[in-house]
Amino acid sequence: MYHQIHHLNRLGFCAAKIARHLVLDVRTVSKYLQMTEQDYGLFLPPGGKKNKILSPFETFVKEKLSQFQDTSAAQMHDWLREHHPAFPNVTPRTVYNFVMFVRQKHSIPVIHVSRDYFPVEELPYGEQAQVDFGEYNMRTEDSKRKKVRFFVMVLSRSRMKFLWFSDIPFTAQSVSVAHEFAFAFLEGIPKTIVYDQDRTMIVDENIGEIILTSVFKQYVKSRNFKLHFCRKSDPESKGKVENVVGYVKKNFLYNRVFIDMETLNAEAISWLSRTANYLPHNFTKKSPESEHRIEKTYLTPFVPLIIENKEVKMHHVRKTNVIAYKSNFYTVPEGTYKGSGTQVIVKEKENRIEIYNLMEELIGNHELSTGKGQTIVNTNHRRDTSKSLDEMMSDAVLRFSNRELALSYILKIKEKYPRYTRDQLQVLLKALTNIGKQDIADKTLDFCIKNTLHSANDFEQVLYVFDGEATAPSKKQIPIKLLDENNLEKVNQTPQKSDIEDYEKIMNK
Repeated sequence: MYHQIHHLNRLGFCAAKIARHLVLDVRTVSKYLQMTEQDYGLFLPPGGKKNKILSPFETFVKEKLSQFQDTSAAQMHDWLREHHPAFPNVTPRTVYNFVMFVRQKHSIPVIHVSRDYFPVEELPYGEQAQVDFGEYNMRTEDSKRKKVRFFVMVLSRSRMKFLWFSDIPFTAQSVSVAHEFAFAFLEGIPKTIVYDQDRTMIVDENIGEIILTSVFKQYVKSRNFKLHFCRKSDPESKGKVENVVGYVKKNFLYNRVFIDMETLNAEAISWLSRTANYLPHNFTKKSPESEHRIEKTYLTPFVPLIIENKEVKMHHVRKTNVIAYKSNFYTVPEGTYKGSGTQVIVKEKENRIEIYNLMEELIGNHELSTGKGQTIVNTNHRRDTSKSLDEMMSDAVLRFSNRELALSYILKIKEKYPRYTRDQLQVLLKALTNIGKQDIADKTLDFCIKNTLHSANDFEQVLYVFDGEATAPSKKQIPIKLLDENNLEKVNQTPQKSDIEDYEKIMNK
């Protein structure tokens, strides 16, 4: 091992790469690199072999690592204590060193799970743009720090970029304004724009049917581009703009001094012209500026839109699903918190507070507390449970008498919402459980299939309508009484008809 480490070092490999190749700790490699052969000879114990306190457990560790190669040392430590009551009281570091020793001795490398990638074909001109946001701490003239936020839009085909800065957090209003600046700069509007699930634009995924914030929804209605929101924790879906965000930080913002926002935005436009949009792109080998001359002819013509400034003061939701209001904490329904930046609207009415989501739908109602530092809890806020996907599908199918028909309907929902199948099934099962009537469920299934309503939300609404009709009290039929029984003779009479030619003669005259 000593000679292998020095051999790889002479070939130019660093300590970290040598450690990964030989399955060793990087500190061990560094220690051996500092030793001469004489020092290493003195370091070895008599007989050339060290006695390890965990040697009796080598067979167990080897079998587990052979079966599960991605097992961590911490997990192995737990397994050793679970299966061997007499396991000695050693430190986690000792277990780690022994696990690495077994890996190196028996050639069992660590296997890291990685995602498979495949090159994506270039999109047509004018087809798509990608949007993202970033933050950066800039230095000021007095050696202090100033946090700035920026909005980035890039055309997927030409790689033409737009950049706009703000010194306050983005809201739905300012995001809409940034879109207008971008469309004016790019001289047109693309057919589709790809986004992250940013809280300034969407309230919830809603099992595939994205719910937009009221301000952004109103803005999108005034424009004719399509929206595509990536799923959570999937930045690779919009890799072009992700690279631009890093490019802005490393090339434009690095070591730049902040003066004021007007100056920063002016400098950003200049940087786009001389560098980001002028120099050839590393992948396409073409200048984004020259490619944009072609792409802008495929974009939808841009007509300026006046956006009224109607800002609403928001309250942030904490990860414990509570909000802070007047020195107290009030709960919101479990699941309201969707990550950093989740916001709600709070309205105070007659010693009570009402909490609304960004769609202005009421989600909470509390009595206003007169104290301070208290947490006011609504016991109706509960957490949803989940099952395996196959188990949920089987459970849903069993709620219908015609199970084959039900399965085909659920598969159509799965085909329409492949990324939200679990969420669709949760809504479906909740509605069926609340009603609990198989005949109503069958009637709803037939109606949804005939009218091609392949959505759990549509199924739920139809189900409740049919259930309401079934449980509503039947109205008593009151027979119609004729004033005169002789009027029955008029039923068989034929009314007098006019000839259409008579009307034509009148009109012609």
